[in-house]
Amino acid sequence: MAMPEYEFVDVYVPRGVSRKEATRLLTDHAEYGHWELDRLSLRTDGSRRVRLKRRIIRQVRATW
Repeated sequence: MAMPEYEFVDVYVPRGVSRKEATRLLTDHAEYGHWELDRLSLRTDGSRRVRLKRRIIRQVRATW
């Protein structure tokens, strides 16, 4: 069986965004775009870099 393939997107959350707003933003991505958290980096200036991932589902052609 092949390893699952993922696509990634980077989301930049600026310094002034509250934790509650950032949580709501990431929750919306998860619920509506089927993204899940891959990595979160807190930078020295207070901004956050979030990497989200979702599985790529390939359709198999029917051979009939």
